[in-house]
Amino acid sequence: MLRQYELVERVKRYDPDADEAMINRAYVFSVQKHGSQKRASGDPYFSHPIEVAGILTDFNLDDQTIVTALLHDTIEDTLVTYEEIEHAFGKDVARMVDGVTKLSKIEAMSENERAAENLRKFLLAMSDDIRVLLVKLADRLHNMRTLHFIKNEQKRRRIARETMDIYAPLAERIGMYDFMREMQLLAFRELEPEAYDSITKRLEQLKEGGHDKVDRIGAELQLLLGGKGLPVTVSGREKHPYSIWKKMQERHISFEQLTDVMAFRVITETTEDCYRALGVIHQTYKMVPGRFKDYISTPKRNGYRSLHTTVIHQDNARIEVQIRSRDMHHDAELGLAAHWAYKQKGDATDHHAAWLRDLVEILEQSQDADELLEHTRMAMYQDRIFAFSPKGELHQLPKGSTPVDFAYAVHTSLGNQTVGAKVNGRVVPLRTTLENGDQVEILKSEGQEPQPGWLTFAITGKARAAIRRYIRQKQRGEEVALGEKLYEEIIGRFSPELASELGDKALKAALKRLKLDDRASLMVAIATHRLLDSEVMEALIPGSTSVEGMEEAHPRQHAPVSIRGLTPGIAYNLGDCCHPVPGDRIVGVRRTGEPIEVHTIDCRSLEAGQDDDWVDLSWDSRSKGGTARLQVIVKNQPGALAAVTNVFGATKANILNLQLVNREGPFHTDIIDLEVADAQHLNRILSALRGLDTVVQADRV
Repeated sequence: MLRQYELVERVKRYDPDADEAMINRAYVFSVQKHGSQKRASGDPYFSHPIEVAGILTDFNLDDQTIVTALLHDTIEDTLVTYEEIEHAFGKDVARMVDGVTKLSKIEAMSENERAAENLRKFLLAMSDDIRVLLVKLADRLHNMRTLHFIKNEQKRRRIARETMDIYAPLAERIGMYDFMREMQLLAFRELEPEAYDSITKRLEQLKEGGHDKVDRIGAELQLLLGGKGLPVTVSGREKHPYSIWKKMQERHISFEQLTDVMAFRVITETTEDCYRALGVIHQTYKMVPGRFKDYISTPKRNGYRSLHTTVIHQDNARIEVQIRSRDMHHDAELGLAAHWAYKQKGDATDHHAAWLRDLVEILEQSQDADELLEHTRMAMYQDRIFAFSPKGELHQLPKGSTPVDFAYAVHTSLGNQTVGAKVNGRVVPLRTTLENGDQVEILKSEGQEPQPGWLTFAITGKARAAIRRYIRQKQRGEEVALGEKLYEEIIGRFSPELASELGDKALKAALKRLKLDDRASLMVAIATHRLLDSEVMEALIPGSTSVEGMEEAHPRQHAPVSIRGLTPGIAYNLGDCCHPVPGDRIVGVRRTGEPIEVHTIDCRSLEAGQDDDWVDLSWDSRSKGGTARLQVIVKNQPGALAAVTNVFGATKANILNLQLVNREGPFHTDIIDLEVADAQHLNRILSALRGLDTVVQADRV
């Protein structure tokens, strides 16, 4: 554990003007407030915040960040208040400490909800001050270093999984690669202990067996480049166990079959020398096609700059080489922390701010914990491509992105109004996969709105969150409008003489009895048939109707569908064009780089895809539940719509969406999405609808 004077000396070494008195006060404050608390290791608890502060001094961080690290657990784990910290150390430090504070009162939540809530808290804090993330990452790194002291295996694995899924990718995205690698290594050791031990032993055996390839090839590169008049520094290492294990899993090969376990770094004096060194290496060794990446001319979104190439050495070993200047190396080692070192206090650079804005927008638009984590992982994990607007503006996107993803990357409003796209001057479908260097022009219309089908090919977290949010808002608006109409019909049918007397007071009382928040929530419950007509009237006028023997208001939930003929775990989508349900004859359509689409055998969309790769599919006998779309033409008269929705209630079908179209004239058409058990269930519903006097026609679409 760092002593007080040692910590101060570390900070003063890179920041002579640091507030020494504030650091000393914070050190003593932390020790006193944590008092006799102990860690799982048996060490005094105050050793943890001191070690976190020590980790951050390696990145030359400013005095406020170091003080925040010393105090980061005081609000959560001691009796210290926010106001107390603000009074003693200032508003900025207090705000950062509050941002880093772990949420200890969410143990009752699911694992995803816990992870999402932690993520929500420091993402929001990051939007004001990125240093919160730096302290949080250092906090997590030290906790991972001491993870083995926790006796509960389930808790250790949960922390390791959260680290692998959230914290390591965050560290990578802000360029703190040392943090990322150590977190991955420690999490890997906990999650896959046998694989970790096996790979570690193999690497040790390579060293002990006299395989000094790393030193020998490193010296060879140093001599080669120095001989060409290039002043460089070359270092080499074996790749760390987690990186090796990932390659083994992705390529389905053994350790012995791996040919690229070595990586070398060439540090030059200038950017020009980077390209000169690259030329010398490519002239001397055979380059592996497709493995060259120029992150100098097109930096990664986190600001990382370097040349990456893989070449084949004389003994047939593949070696990975990274070439960068000293300045680039400094930024690469410190990542975003380089922009918060004591000499550069101020706002983060544009590319970091842009990435952060994306995450915060995802945070605001995601409805629940699972959705937030899905979108955030998308934003953090995927490899990226570069696409240009017609004005030459560069946008970085995940590999596999489409014009819809590009539009939302530019602005959410542009994404919402997208009607088409031109890629390199040619009109293309919106599901087209973008390639590196594409020029993308988005065609828009003010009358356009996001389509549910976009979710089958949009891949960025930002796009998917915005599309889902818009669809939810629109669906709710339609449900409220339908509910209002049904509400009037219910009152008129049950108690026409009292209809005029049911004012706001009666409605408020009804909402309280039904435990609903507002009028809109009641209308949605009526429209989606979560409430029976009699339940609505009983809440409005107690005693007005008997509630004995009422049918179950909440439709039963169906089990997930299971399809025979698909490889377990493979991604698939049920066609929006035909809405197959269990019991239908189905076929799968396979397209490169996309999930398999499942259609009914008579779906019209299959006629246009003669060259598609078809897959024979059938429903598993256990499959229950699916979404069907109906078109129902009804007479435009009072009670007609209520009669239709009563059929759904009687047959235990759940209304997912309902649109009223062509409302004028003697008839109107309704497009209805229903949750049904299977094809037989759907046929019973159609038969019941066709038996109504008010229904002219009822068909599946």
